[in-house]
Amino acid sequence: MDWWHAATSAANPRVLTVHPARDLRAIGLRLGEPVRFHRHDRSRWSTGRVSGIGADGSILIHDTDGSARSMRPELLEVQRPGRRGKLKWRAVSEVATTWEQLDLFSS
Repeated sequence: MDWWHAATSAANPRVLTVHPARDLRAIGLRLGEPVRFHRHDRSRWSTGRVSGIGADGSILIHDTDGSARSMRPELLEVQRPGRRGKLKWRAVSEVATTWEQLDLFSS
């Protein structure tokens, strides 16, 4: 069951209850994990921390100023170990796809 159906199957179907840590684990992210992104007005990377998942599937992050942003997964990067163990920045959409494939093999 995906996070949307799990959240909407609560006792009151009009109230959406979201569990950020569990929902993030489902796509291979962790609550508070550092991410980087490009702002529209800047060419440099900005950093932030993962805070949750929005109802539309966007990733909720808080930047270093404390501002909350909702961004599409393909616009964010997260650090993951490369082939030789060194941390590299990878797109969140890649990490989520890899995580789903690993879950398929574990059953």
